[in-house]
Amino acid sequence: MIRILVADDHTIVREGLKQILAKQTDMVVAGEAANGNDVLQMVRRENWDVLVTDMSMPGRNGVELIRLAKEARPALPVLVLSMYDESQYAVRAMRAGAAGYINKESASEQLVNAIRTVAAGGVHVSAAVGAALLQTVHGKPATGKLPHEQLSNRELQVLQMIAAGGTVTEIAGKLPLSPKTISTHKARLLEKMQMSNQAELIRYAIEQRLVAGN
Repeated sequence: MIRILVADDHTIVREGLKQILAKQTDMVVAGEAANGNDVLQMVRRENWDVLVTDMSMPGRNGVELIRLAKEARPALPVLVLSMYDESQYAVRAMRAGAAGYINKESASEQLVNAIRTVAAGGVHVSAAVGAALLQTVHGKPATGKLPHEQLSNRELQVLQMIAAGGTVTEIAGKLPLSPKTISTHKARLLEKMQMSNQAELIRYAIEQRLVAGN
C-alpha cells in the first residue's frame, strides 16, 4: 500500500485528491497538510511513501519546501502538483529534489500513474522538462534565455508574490523575511530584468504565466 501525504492550502483540492486516490486499491491518503510548516513537521515525524504537494503553500513553499523535505527524508519521493506552468517551475522543482511534476489540469489517470512511478523510485517529467534537465547536467548554455530564468529561487518567489498583488510588508510576513530584505529583492528583480517599475514586473509575470491561474 502506498501511503501518501497530500499537501495543499485549498481544502477542496485536498478533498478532490482524496476522492480520486480512494478509488485505487494500492493507495491511501494517510495524512494531509494545509501549509508548508505542517508538511515539514509531518515529514519529520513519520515515514511516507510519497509526498504530493502544491508548489505554492503558506509558510514554507516551492523549492524551499521540497529541499527541506528531502533534507529531512532523503528517500521520500516528492511529486509536485501545481497550477503553475510546467515550463516555468518544473526544472527548479526537480533540481531541488522533486521526483516529478504534474499540472493540476492533468487527467486523474496521469496523477495516479505519476504517484506509482515516483513511489517505485522512478521520475515523472515531460519530454521537454527532461531535455532541459539533461542540458543542465551537461553544462550546456541555454539559448534564448528569458529574463526571469536568471533569477534565484527566492527572487522568482518574490516576483510571483508581487504579481499576485502582495505588498512588501505582506510578502515579508509570509516568507518570513524583513520588509527591508524584500525591498532589496525587489530592487534586484528590476535590475536583473531591466525593468523600471513594479507595473512592468507584474505585466511580465502575467504574460509569462508565472502567477497561478494565468
